[in-house]
Amino acid sequence: MTDKQKRFVELDREKEKIKKWYEEYNKATEELFDELGGTGHFQDDQGIVYMAEKPKGTFVEYKEKGIIRTKRINETKGTLSVTKAKELGYDIK
Repeated sequence: MTDKQKRFVELDREKEKIKKWYEEYNKATEELFDELGGTGHFQDDQGIVYMAEKPKGTFVEYKEKGIIRTKRINETKGTLSVTKAKELGYDIK
């Protein structure tokens, strides 16, 4: 097998695990969205702010419920702006 073929096979073998992870993640997202009332927000122990939001759509699938968040240390941008998180009353560095 070529290197690209080997890489594909490795990824293909992991596909079911990843699919199950996304199913669990999507379920957790919907449950949290409902818990937050569709507009709520919270901050985690690392200072990341999460907020419920109805997504505007995605290329792969359309979701009715979603959670956006401020950026992590290694990211240049999050889906929730620092300005908005500060407006919500969170201490963001």
